[in-house]
Amino acid sequence: MEHALHYRKDGTFTIVQFTDLHWQNGEPDDLQTRGLMEQVLDAESPDLVLFTGDVIYSQNCTDPRQSFRDAVQAVDQRGIPWAAVFGNHDTEHLVTRGELMDVQLEHRFCFAEAGPPELSGEGNFILFVRDQESGKPVNALYLFDSGSYSDLPQITGYQWIQRDQIAWYAERSAAITAANGGEPLPSLAFFHIPLPEYKQVWKKELCFGSKHEGVACAPVNSGMFAAMLEMGDIVGTFCGHDHVNDYWGALHDIRLCYGRATGFQTYGREGFPRGARVIKLERDARDFTTYVRLDGGAVIREPKEHYPKGMES
Repeated sequence: MEHALHYRKDGTFTIVQFTDLHWQNGEPDDLQTRGLMEQVLDAESPDLVLFTGDVIYSQNCTDPRQSFRDAVQAVDQRGIPWAAVFGNHDTEHLVTRGELMDVQLEHRFCFAEAGPPELSGEGNFILFVRDQESGKPVNALYLFDSGSYSDLPQITGYQWIQRDQIAWYAERSAAITAANGGEPLPSLAFFHIPLPEYKQVWKKELCFGSKHEGVACAPVNSGMFAAMLEMGDIVGTFCGHDHVNDYWGALHDIRLCYGRATGFQTYGREGFPRGARVIKLERDARDFTTYVRLDGGAVIREPKEHYPKGMES
C-alpha cells in the first residue's frame, strides 16, 4: 500500500538528500553526522528525506542492523517521511540487502518498498508526489539499487543498474505517462553509484559545483541514461558515492546531480564541509531548484561554474 506524499498548500515540496553517512557504532564522528543532519532538518523542514546509499559502513559495524536504525533515527523520530537506496558499503559484512530492507520497513515513517522480487537488487520502487486537493500524481520519484561490485569475473569495479531494472523502469514510465493522458510526469531518479554520463557532462557541458575526485562509475554503460531520454520523464538524477564531488550539469536536458556527502566517518577534503543537497519542487513547474546546505548553516545557492575546454566563460 503506497504511502501518500502531497504538495503543500503553497504548491511546494522539499526533499533533502543525505548521502554517504558511513555510520558505524555511534562513535563521536557518527554523532557529529547526526548533529549535521539535525541542523539541516531544523532549517529545511523537508517533506521527504532520501538517503542515497552507504548509510552505514558495514565492515566496521558491530551490528549493521542497529547501526542502520541509529543512522536514520534523526529523521524517523521527527516523523518525516524517508527512504533509502543502498550503496556498495551498506552490505559488505554481516548483513544482506534484504535484511537491511526489513530494517527500513520496521520504521513507521519509512516510505521505502522492497520492490519487485524478480528484479536485480533490493529497493527498486516509485514514490509519487500528489496534488493536495485532487490527489493526482504530479511527480514520480524513481529509486534504484545501483548495486555494489561487478559480479562478472572478467570485469572489476563497481556494479551498474541492470537491464531488468531498466526494462522495469521503462515499462512503469510508459504506464504512468499513458495514465497521464500521454504527458510524461516530471520525474527524478535516485541511486548511489553515478552513471557514466556524470563523466561526460563534466567534460562537455557547463557544470555548477565542485569536482575533487574522479567519477567512480561502473566500467560499463548499461543504458540507463538512454532509457531516461527515450521515456522523456526524468528531469534530474541524484547520486552519492564520490564524497568530494557535488556538481551538477545538464546533459540533453537531464540534470545530473551529486549530493553533498554528509558523514564524518569517512574521507573528505579540507575546506570542503559536509552537508546535504536540498531539492525544491513546484507543482506547476517541470524543472526543480536545488542547493547545498553545509555543516554550520551556510547555504550554496550559486555554486561556482565549470566551463569545459573550448567553452567561453
